[in-house]
Amino acid sequence: MSVIVRKFGELPTGDSVELYHLENNTGSYVEVINFGACIVKICVPDKDGHLTDVALGYDDIEGYEVNSCFFGACIGRNGNRIEGGKFRINGKEIILAQNDNDNNLHSSPDGFEKKLWTAEEISQDKNSVTFKRVSPDGENGFPGEFRVSVRYEFTQENELRIHYSGISDEDTVANMTNHCYFNLAGEGSGTILDHMLRINARCYTPVSDSRAIPTGVVAPVEGTPMDFRTFRRIGDDIDADFDQLTFTGGYDHNYVTDNFDEGKSRPIAEAYCSETGIAMSVSSDLPCVQFYAGNFIVSENGKNGHVYTKRNGFCLETQVEPDAVNKENFHSPILEAGDKYNSVTAYRFFVK
Repeated sequence: MSVIVRKFGELPTGDSVELYHLENNTGSYVEVINFGACIVKICVPDKDGHLTDVALGYDDIEGYEVNSCFFGACIGRNGNRIEGGKFRINGKEIILAQNDNDNNLHSSPDGFEKKLWTAEEISQDKNSVTFKRVSPDGENGFPGEFRVSVRYEFTQENELRIHYSGISDEDTVANMTNHCYFNLAGEGSGTILDHMLRINARCYTPVSDSRAIPTGVVAPVEGTPMDFRTFRRIGDDIDADFDQLTFTGGYDHNYVTDNFDEGKSRPIAEAYCSETGIAMSVSSDLPCVQFYAGNFIVSENGKNGHVYTKRNGFCLETQVEPDAVNKENFHSPILEAGDKYNSVTAYRFFVK
């Protein structure tokens, strides 16, 4: 296994952006950059042994400087939506930017995905790189100085392990995730509607309208197009006449996954593409996952001259519930001062 570093580009500030190539002994590899701690490539073998890049992204730093779709981005401090861009913590109202209708989405604009991180640890033995940064008090509106790191490790078993950790000197929100878009037929190959998907979740959180803020209810998936407890095509019901799918133009919903036990990882989802034979399993120690079917990708100039359009990739973003900071019955995203934020999500790729 080996980690190779090379220059990826340069920011308008003159700062250099580095790419970290994590290759295991089979020749499979993952590439990440220190700008936004973004995943750039995930190259794994298909059923014929051909390496296939299954992650949407860009060829150059200019793409990631804009990256309105958050391709491969490390999201923080808070993933997903906060209603009205407002919440209260310790009696104080916190005001965030409204960048998604009147909501705050992914702590942007200018969230962790637009920051230059420092690679403080490279491990050849573990085939990993650890990015760190200090998010100052008040950054993007969030209280407290948050010292945060994200480690990418690519194992011999083609498992990409993402380890988030951090500590704050004030109570704050910590709900980090990664926004990688997957296409197991290969990036640029078309839609993911024929992919098979299973999500280990008996319940999901319905949204109130097209703003995609949960109502606060935890509802059963049984008897609805939201039910992915057994494998089925993503495209089977994506355009069904069902209010939840109408609100969000297809799947863009939070699933409350089964068997959550704080601090313990368990399998939460699996996807499969029969065309390439590539499958991906997802495990996490977090209670929820956002399944997003790429409904709002519009003519993105991606890698290798490919133009990505609607539903050309899907996301499985591990998290606590959207707007959890404003919903008492959801899992709390509050990180108390001095406590350690610690979470691991793993994506394992194999052929079946």
